[in-house]
Amino acid sequence: MSKLFGYILSPIFYIFFGLTLCIFHPIQWICFKFFGYKAHKVSVDILNFFLTYCQVFLFNSINFKNEYNLPTDRPIIFAANHQSMYDIPSLIWFLKKHSAKFISKIELTKGIPSISINLRLGGGANINRKDNKQAISEIIKLGRRMKENNWSTVIFPEGTRAKDGQLKTFQFGGIATILKVVPDALVVPVAIENSWKIVRFGMFPLTTGNALKWTVLKPIEPGVKTANEITLEVENEIRKVLGQPMEQPATL
Repeated sequence: MSKLFGYILSPIFYIFFGLTLCIFHPIQWICFKFFGYKAHKVSVDILNFFLTYCQVFLFNSINFKNEYNLPTDRPIIFAANHQSMYDIPSLIWFLKKHSAKFISKIELTKGIPSISINLRLGGGANINRKDNKQAISEIIKLGRRMKENNWSTVIFPEGTRAKDGQLKTFQFGGIATILKVVPDALVVPVAIENSWKIVRFGMFPLTTGNALKWTVLKPIEPGVKTANEITLEVENEIRKVLGQPMEQPATL
């Protein structure tokens, strides 16, 4: 039934989603050109509010849960699992007071209304996955901007989307690189549920009636922990929420 309704509602969703991107593209440029970064950020926040709630056209519910009083006077590394492109607008909107930036593929900086211009102007890291040296350099630059501006960042340690909802093993490189530059950054896991279901049949039809959830989990103070230990802790906490326990090594 979800797939059937998807055939009817997906075009409506795409029309409003696409219109939002097109409308905010010139708005972003004007805000940045004439009023600077702060005005541009406000435009991006509003853009992602509308992108988030475009899900109502698919009858998908939005639930963002945060029981923690996260600081706004220090950088935060939000480490989340990744299920679909629809994870991102809600993270930008609900984490707006933390000025959360993203590490994105450099290919996305061209050709996509609103998204490409935000990636170029917003202060995140745009990396070439085929050039490890460039990627590390961009992440280090992002870390410096976090430190200078008290920004936060969102990273997806899986490295790619889990298209079937099954969590992949987290890689510690991103967290390690940022912590080298911003050693006092708080690490906060975020569990994302059910957004993979939207695109379970690909770009069309999108599915309907999904309960989309973003849950902020207990913050982790880096302290004397290694990046590997922190990443493993993040993965374990997210696995608990998703009901996907870590596989135990076989014993002889």
